[in-house]
Amino acid sequence: MLAPLTATPATAAQARTPHRFVDDDCPPHELDSALTSRLDQAIEKVRRQAGIPGVVAGLWMPGKGSYVRATGIADKASGAPMDTDVFVRIGSETKTFTVTALLELVDDGRLGLDDPISDYVRHVPNGSRITLRHLAEMRSGLFPYTDDADFQHDLLSDPTRAFTPQQVLAYGFKHKNTFAPGAQFQYSNTNLTLLGLVIEKVSGHRLADFLEKRVLRPAHLSDTLLPNRSEFPQPHPRGYTSQTLSGEVADSTDWNPSWAWAAGGMISDLHDLHRWARILATGTLLRPQTQTQRLKTLPTGHPGTSYGLGIFDSGGWIGHNGSIPGYQTVTVYLPSQRATLVLMINTDITYQGQEPSSLLARAITEIVTPDNVYDRAAPTQ
Repeated sequence: MLAPLTATPATAAQARTPHRFVDDDCPPHELDSALTSRLDQAIEKVRRQAGIPGVVAGLWMPGKGSYVRATGIADKASGAPMDTDVFVRIGSETKTFTVTALLELVDDGRLGLDDPISDYVRHVPNGSRITLRHLAEMRSGLFPYTDDADFQHDLLSDPTRAFTPQQVLAYGFKHKNTFAPGAQFQYSNTNLTLLGLVIEKVSGHRLADFLEKRVLRPAHLSDTLLPNRSEFPQPHPRGYTSQTLSGEVADSTDWNPSWAWAAGGMISDLHDLHRWARILATGTLLRPQTQTQRLKTLPTGHPGTSYGLGIFDSGGWIGHNGSIPGYQTVTVYLPSQRATLVLMINTDITYQGQEPSSLLARAITEIVTPDNVYDRAAPTQ
């Protein structure tokens, strides 16, 4: 369920100039017409089948060309078409930025991955045995606060409400830990909220400010931010979710993402995510030995997908996906072909139990990289 927050002024979108979605390593032309046609058809098939209002897709393949498309609608009420030059909420892709910031503090010698969380945050259940590494690799055993029924009710009763990190952690800390630290993988926003607090304590800065200074600015990501509350730069598509108390579909565009903060509260666009995919996967902002540790992925229980430090490997594609009420994204990089795939959609409503963004990424990679399929379906017996 659901997907994290802090602040950079949302003024980057004013007088916004449309981006040219170029890649220095990629020919300045589209993929060949036959391949482009197949991609057009595959995306449209998934979009209609899964009921996705609008899709933005970017694919860059050095030596072959690029593919940048928007299809469907950005607003159900007005029928306005989706556009490639929009901002979206990126949900759990935020984790890649938060963990990068943490690892920069490791490189600075200001903390160690094997430090216990109790050194930085008090009253964490079993905190003396849970390390920062356990948190970053989703192996802490801490209960995910988004699974707590009271949290879900309180959030969905008033989606504009502001939550502090301490408030959301309290929902999770009511529960017993689910397993011993390091024993297994369990995806949990509790982990990243704690890492956000660690970054703030060690750096002496708000998370948003530290991200801006140490991650976004060095990476030249001028259209990526962690908002204060529900501010949302223009232009952006309307977002649609069924994560409501009634189960009815609602417009969640202006819901407050503060509950997601360091785990899923950020906003970005196609241009920045395209740039970030390679920076993240190749470790541009980190020391080589730190990036090597980051990419030591462990099993998740999902065949073909393993998880490292705030990053996953799915069929050879390295990066992360994101989901927050109303929006889903995928930003991944395939080192073997130096290829980048970015997807942005304006719904998080599942189709037959599957995330629509994963269905799109799978359909695209089955066509362009059949040996490296994102979230490959388990073989049928």
